[in-house]
Amino acid sequence: MVEIKQTALAGVLEIFPKVFKDQRGYFFESYREDWLQQEGVAHGWVQDNQSFSQKGTVRGLHFQRGDYAQAKLVRVIQGKVLDVVVDLRKDSPTFGQSYSALLTTEANNLMYVPVGFAHGFSVLEDAIFAYKCSNYYHKESEGGIRWNDPKLAIDWRVSEPIISEKDKDWPTIEEFKLSEGGL
Repeated sequence: MVEIKQTALAGVLEIFPKVFKDQRGYFFESYREDWLQQEGVAHGWVQDNQSFSQKGTVRGLHFQRGDYAQAKLVRVIQGKVLDVVVDLRKDSPTFGQSYSALLTTEANNLMYVPVGFAHGFSVLEDAIFAYKCSNYYHKESEGGIRWNDPKLAIDWRVSEPIISEKDKDWPTIEEFKLSEGGL
């Protein structure tokens, strides 16, 4: 049993697995291939990643280009994050639009991020974050969009964000569009 919600950005899905609770704790299926297949999504996931981030951290917005483009299936193992995607598909009617969802330990929900999107998250409670990738990470194919681009106007819900130097230097969405046109 799973609930899958289509979002305002075509291809981006929120997934809510059925959680079984009793006096011992809880159990749920955190991933099933057939969930995505019923939505027309088929990937051979090749890489799993996990990170720990302290409250106030913003990671992103990241993507991979060309032959190393990645779809991701993300979730929180512990804590709470605001998960954010930005549509970078050059022919998409929603190019440059963002979508965000709260991923929490309590909901055990997931977000499916297709190829062609930048992805990031802000940490609202210390969090262990996990994601499956449809392709291997390739440093030379890495790209990003500036997390605080005024045109995107993303409310990350953190007052004093902790940002990596790399994430401070990505181009704006307009600079990306001028230089690359999209993914």
